[in-house]
Amino acid sequence: MKLLVLGGTAWLGHEIARHAVERGHEVTCAARGRSGAVPGGASFVEVDRDDDEGLRRVAEGRWDAVVDVSRQPGQVRRAVRDLRDAGYYLFISSGSAYADQGPPGQDEDAPLLPPLGSDVMDTLETYGPAKVACEQAVVEAFGPARSMIARAGLIGGPGDGSGRTGYWPLRFAHPSGPGGSVLVPEAPDLPTQVIDVRDLAAWVVTCCQEQRGGVYNAMGHSRSLADHLAAARRVAGHDGPVVTADAQWLHARGVGEWAGPRSLPLWLSDPDWQGMNARSNQRALDAGLVLRPLEETLKAALEWEEAQGPDSPRRAGLTRDEERELLAALSG
Repeated sequence: MKLLVLGGTAWLGHEIARHAVERGHEVTCAARGRSGAVPGGASFVEVDRDDDEGLRRVAEGRWDAVVDVSRQPGQVRRAVRDLRDAGYYLFISSGSAYADQGPPGQDEDAPLLPPLGSDVMDTLETYGPAKVACEQAVVEAFGPARSMIARAGLIGGPGDGSGRTGYWPLRFAHPSGPGGSVLVPEAPDLPTQVIDVRDLAAWVVTCCQEQRGGVYNAMGHSRSLADHLAAARRVAGHDGPVVTADAQWLHARGVGEWAGPRSLPLWLSDPDWQGMNARSNQRALDAGLVLRPLEETLKAALEWEEAQGPDSPRRAGLTRDEERELLAALSG
């Protein structure tokens, strides 16, 4: 298979290209090249997707399949225009495309957000509408039989620079509090749903090989936060105290949710958002998605985080000093 990856130098795109190369496919990565190198065995073509003719160096190629991870509608509209002779187009979308993130168990037929009308997503507040616009451009150009939409959930594992899946195993491996105590939110039943980047990439390549059409929730199994934290403790070998704090107490002290500085990653207190981590992935499982145990994902995330340095600045979570201060306030 001649596979064109629009990207291939950053995290997910790189992993998709690596899996395809390992299976013996002829892989070309078209990207700016600012995020790193392509995997060994893949070819690299420098492109600027913001330029109207940015894909001209690959537009004349004969591609069996194209994989696109963009969030910019204009980039995708130009790509499907210039690569219309490709055999198949797989677009990585997001669960953020759905209109309602509250109810659990929703499948691929749930309503979507209105599509972004412009070519440029200039703020993360329009990320979901931008992905919807990208999806529409792909399906309109290639049709449902020659295209696939993979709506990814939270992607985790080795290389997760967001810090969302690495924070908990790393913190349990290097607790900040007295006696090895770790602060967690009091939300044991909160759903979490992580797909390992390696599992997603492997399935994407398989779908390209099979030229599988349709729309799929490319997501992991939904697990409670209590189960997720227990798995993180196991891979970290943590046996110290786990100290809980409720949402009101945490909010009053400026602790954020989900991601970002001074946050407790994966925590969501608003019920209107908790269904985003409890979507049905049955259609993808029936289509061959294979998911490894959560412990394997968290173990690999921990190893990657350790390699970055346990005390290196991170994009999500509490610093060690912040956690110590909060634990002291709880005990006082």
